[in-house]
Amino acid sequence: MPQYEFDLIVIGSGPAGQRGAIAAAKLGKRVAIIDRRELVGGVCLHTGTIPSKTLREAILYLSGLRQRAFYGRDYSLKEEITMADLTSRVHQVMTRELEVIRSQLKRNNVTMLCGAASFSDAHHVGIIDDSGSHTVVGASNVLIACGTRPARCRDIPFDGERFIDSDEILNLRTLPRELIVIGGGVVGLEYASMFSALGVRVSVVDSRDRLLDFADHEMVDLLCHHMRGQNAVFRLGDAVEEVGYDQRARISVRLRSQRVVRGDVLLYSVGRQTNADLLGLEAAGLTADPRGRISVNEWYQTEVPHIYAAGDVIGFPALAATSSEQGRAAACHMFGAPVPDPAEVVLPYGIYTIPEISMVGATEDTLAKDHVPYDIGLARFAELARAQMMGLDTGMLKVLFHRETRRILGVHAFGDSATELVHIGQTAMALGGTIEYFRDAVFNYPTLAEAYKVAGLDGTNRL
Repeated sequence: MPQYEFDLIVIGSGPAGQRGAIAAAKLGKRVAIIDRRELVGGVCLHTGTIPSKTLREAILYLSGLRQRAFYGRDYSLKEEITMADLTSRVHQVMTRELEVIRSQLKRNNVTMLCGAASFSDAHHVGIIDDSGSHTVVGASNVLIACGTRPARCRDIPFDGERFIDSDEILNLRTLPRELIVIGGGVVGLEYASMFSALGVRVSVVDSRDRLLDFADHEMVDLLCHHMRGQNAVFRLGDAVEEVGYDQRARISVRLRSQRVVRGDVLLYSVGRQTNADLLGLEAAGLTADPRGRISVNEWYQTEVPHIYAAGDVIGFPALAATSSEQGRAAACHMFGAPVPDPAEVVLPYGIYTIPEISMVGATEDTLAKDHVPYDIGLARFAELARAQMMGLDTGMLKVLFHRETRRILGVHAFGDSATELVHIGQTAMALGGTIEYFRDAVFNYPTLAEAYKVAGLDGTNRL
């Protein structure tokens, strides 16, 4: 076997790259991560998960949204919230997280190589650093975890101020009075709900008749109803035909239906494009689809067996949580360490709208399509003492279970802390739990987790 400088080169330092590199290092392998200096931590840290979710927490705190059930609809912790108020918290968290990532990589003896990477061949990767100098490093194995960037439309005159993508939203100098969001996917809805919570009038335009079709339709309907109550407007089943300005210099978007939507800022959030097109994949014998996604098997191997790929670059679900586990599993598989059977891994999905949506397992649509005999157990937050104490006026937990075996098939939550609550259901599913378990279990009182007890009682009562 040829000798290389490293046993593993990881391209990209986001969640998949970090976990893959550290997992390999813990197996005693020589590991290097390549990423541009300004992007250490990946999209997750700089423009994606960390800043967007921190922005959400800042909005919830400063707007006083959680306390309005007690103090009225106009209650706010700060009378005039500015973008500077919101972004100051974001930058503090990003700085701290960057320190954590660098410390973890250093502690595990992972070499950090700064620069732009591209394949020289299947075992060698070229690096162009900030000064323009070029070096080449080799490895027995490669993990591609290069992440994504927002997809752009040529008809949108992006300027970073009034016409922006999701990477640029934190650069806004002032809060818009009216925001147009093109694209009602996860990212578009997250930002739409955040800005509507601040009192910004938001218009969401999407060509689909139904949003988030992979999620429970009842939870999505509850979210849309809640957002409409905060002056959000949804233009579904419609498409953008023309973008321009009106006589008052506001952005004007004419839709296929000939409706006109106006606003101060337009956020274009229709999908993402992977960064694989920057890597010279052909030199390594690899190909990608039109959006740059790389095909892998269940162990995250590409068509070139010693090259693996994980994270957003392989497509759905493209979440920080799933990417981390994909990177770790890929590293373990390439070096012969035990890896969980992918078919047995139960993956949660969190959507950080205001309020949150989270899910794990099957939906009612998929169960009905597959002719699975199922029933549901429901709990509404209005029934929970803890929710009343917290001022929560909306929220629901739905547990789907098999009518004959009683096993949990799926859990869906909407409301505050939904992304936390779903992990109780995830654990029960992974261990083969039944609806009777939730009925008979004792939960601390008062808690939001008590919703599982209520759902367990409701589900068994239905039977």
